Amino acid sequence: MAERSTAAVDVAGHSGDEPLTAQADQSTADGVVKNLEQDTDSDEAQGSGGAERPGKTSPPELHSGHKLARRYRLEECVTRLDGFSSWRAVDEKLRRAVGVHILPADHTRARSVLAAARSSALLGDPRFVQVLDAVEENDLVYVVHEWLPDATELTTLLAAGPLEPHDAYQMVSQIASAMAAAHREGLAHLRLNPNAVLRTSSGQWRIRGLAVNAALRGVTSETPQRTDTEAIGALLYAALTQRWPYENDAYGLSGLPKDIGLIAPDQVRAGVHRGLSELAMRALVNDGATASRHEAACTTPEELVKAIGEMPRIRPPEPTFAAPPEYQRTTYQQGTYGRPTPHPGVTQVVPTPPPPLQSRTGKALKWAVSALLIAALGLGSWQLADALMDQSKSDETNQTQTTDDGDKSSPSPTPVKDLKIQDAAEYYPDGKPQHANDVKLTYDGDSSTYWRSYSFDGGPVLAPFKDGVGIVYDLGSEHSLSTASIGLHYGGNYTAATLYAADSLSSSASLDSMKKIAQAQTTGKELKISAKTPVKTRYVLVWLTAAPYSGGDQYSGAGYKQAITDVKFTG
Repeated sequence: MAERSTAAVDVAGHSGDEPLTAQADQSTADGVVKNLEQDTDSDEAQGSGGAERPGKTSPPELHSGHKLARRYRLEECVTRLDGFSSWRAVDEKLRRAVGVHILPADHTRARSVLAAARSSALLGDPRFVQVLDAVEENDLVYVVHEWLPDATELTTLLAAGPLEPHDAYQMVSQIASAMAAAHREGLAHLRLNPNAVLRTSSGQWRIRGLAVNAALRGVTSETPQRTDTEAIGALLYAALTQRWPYENDAYGLSGLPKDIGLIAPDQVRAGVHRGLSELAMRALVNDGATASRHEAACTTPEELVKAIGEMPRIRPPEPTFAAPPEYQRTTYQQGTYGRPTPHPGVTQVVPTPPPPLQSRTGKALKWAVSALLIAALGLGSWQLADALMDQSKSDETNQTQTTDDGDKSSPSPTPVKDLKIQDAAEYYPDGKPQHANDVKLTYDGDSSTYWRSYSFDGGPVLAPFKDGVGIVYDLGSEHSLSTASIGLHYGGNYTAATLYAADSLSSSASLDSMKKIAQAQTTGKELKISAKTPVKTRYVLVWLTAAPYSGGDQYSGAGYKQAITDVKFTG
């Protein structure tokens, strides 16, 4: 699950491996920074040829709130490396979120980035994330593109498991058709990987970074059609097996075992659709050698589209419906006790009930039974009234006899004490804080101010890509903590949190070193966590592990996110 900030921008790389066809001309200066805190969305160039060595130009000093062309307000930096940076921004003129790539005008790749952006914008194919603007001004070159808050990366989808055959078929069909159209216009991607492929809420697949991502990183290839075709084969392989088709791990996927070479998807995982397995192998040929079962290799997206068209269409799975409830018999027909077991094929005749008593003897019997019932009811009513009167007298007698020590046996309630928060610090053991300077807003007594997390693509559970977000509070001295009341800014889905007794305000201490107090979850905007028995501690960690989905606002895009407004502890 990647943060929402990476949902519409993919220009830096995950450490992945080169495809086998690109190893011969692998770049040694791909610009991948070693500081992972800055390289938030990195991947190795896929199918790249040579890569330019970046110039020595320092990246422009930009910050949140900076405006480009008096229109695009920068909100959050997504990537910063190789002399360029990528941002989530707001187009104040059209009031919508956009993505922006920025680099100095004298950067060695500035001209090629502008050319790639303008060429991509001219394509106008809705299957690609559209370039909206490409400008050079004030010693800066910046490219503005669409931001898709409702889209999910293929990386995030594969984190939950392989795709169903119909979904994988739709993905490879739409991606191959889009890339075939792009190559007909002379445009290549060269960095087509799971981070560059998005699925919208309507089920459509879209590609981001056409030509631009490769230009930003200086990636080139002498065989661009072959490079993009092999990349599509790798995407299909990963979608079918949840494995990356090379030896190295990449994009959150495990690579293939070493020294066994490239094996077909249906040999990696049971139940893989054989037609799609062969299609992936035809696209993943090595140096022109056919790795599939006597099928010709696909070396261009156009050939891959033709191969997909020759396959039998894979239809979506049939919808499942709940079985209707079993028919319930009524009155004397209900149940089967005392009935003979029905034989297959034999119609059972329901016996006719006997006629009611219609003779003179029957009528006399009915009157006699009715008289007995009336007498019994009268006698029972008289006895019940007599018993109630005796009970009432007994209660009145007891009420006149009071004792002085009657209340001494009941325990006195334990007084509830509000614990004052003296200090707080954001807890981020992975080294990536959310908004560390805003923690004091969670206990300032003002419910309109809050500390917030970033927006995430997957949820409500934030793991495995983010174990959680939270704040450590200092109570000044040791107290017996019993309850925490946490005010939340967003409701819906659910929010889950856990209390831990910590040793200090350290943001790098491990959770294993802390004592778990209690946990709870809610779908509303207030979360109460109560311990079974009070725990003595000075430092308390509020650790959020799940967050609800919420739409975009002035601070962040749509996604799974949460903000804490007020925190109160009692003991």
